[in-house]
Amino acid sequence: MVHDITWKDYFSDNERYADLINGLGCGGRQVVTKGDLQELDTQTVVGRNYNFVRKIRRMTAGRKIKIRDMLRKAAFGVNFAIIGIENQEVTDYAIVLRNMSYDIGEYEKQAVAIRREIRRNYSGLSKGEYLYGFKKDSRLHPVITFILYSGQEPWDGPEKLHDMLDFTDIPDELRGMASDYKINIIEIRKLKDTSIFKTDIRQVFDFIRYSDNKHKLIELVDKDKYYANMEEDAYDVVANYTNAQELLATKKYYEREDGKIDMCKAIKDLIADGRAEGMTIGRAEGRAEGISIGRTEGMTLGISQGFDEKTRIIVHNMLQRNMSIQDICAIAECSEELVKEVSKTL
Repeated sequence: MVHDITWKDYFSDNERYADLINGLGCGGRQVVTKGDLQELDTQTVVGRNYNFVRKIRRMTAGRKIKIRDMLRKAAFGVNFAIIGIENQEVTDYAIVLRNMSYDIGEYEKQAVAIRREIRRNYSGLSKGEYLYGFKKDSRLHPVITFILYSGQEPWDGPEKLHDMLDFTDIPDELRGMASDYKINIIEIRKLKDTSIFKTDIRQVFDFIRYSDNKHKLIELVDKDKYYANMEEDAYDVVANYTNAQELLATKKYYEREDGKIDMCKAIKDLIADGRAEGMTIGRAEGRAEGISIGRTEGMTLGISQGFDEKTRIIVHNMLQRNMSIQDICAIAECSEELVKEVSKTL
């Protein structure tokens, strides 16, 4: 999916990946650097039915492949952990099971490597160690997954396995014996302190947080100079994850010579206060969440003057949304002839 690819491109920068780990996992302490990270295969094998007496090569029967979004091996001194990032735009009410399968698959990978090594050098093993291919002092490295939820609606899905279990009439004593499993849901729009991030993750998350509040968004891009000199992949993330297609369609008009994007100017060109109708940031009735087009009160996006081609692009987008010619002319401040001319290209 386009949005998943956008996040993957963005977090392919290990400095950002390390920043996310430090911010979300270490309270902002600078523990991991980009040099401590190693990219891992995101394919996870789940559903193995191990028969530990058989040879390793027979363990691969009946495997099911699942693809994680992002995965890194992070060094912590002499130890390491496996850190995954999953993108989530809508609530998945079975996400605990999916996340469990990812993490278990990574633990299984480690267990296979341990068993392989043990069977290569099995001298001095106890009967149980040899039979099951796992020594008394064998240890697995932690697997941690951050689920970045960017949806506009508050997360109302499960956050642990017990949230998915039906304990009706089950004795309390037995409930406590049912193993639980929690996941790490990060609601971007509910983050209270983004200063824990040292890279432009802070600006990306802030833009998503304020995308449905015009006053805070204007204040944000005005005060933070970064938005006038934004990395292109960061620009693409905020445009995609707020469904601001106009920001993507007109991006080339705000490209700087160094390849960065002036998001501040892009927003100012699109936002025009005091208009009754137009393109709104927020949730328009009857349309998808995010940045939508409709006749609602709230934040309106205006069209800057002087860019004929840019006006054509926006007219084209509005025509695709089946807006009337009268509305298009009023919003884009163009003639009916131009609208009719653009409609012929559809």
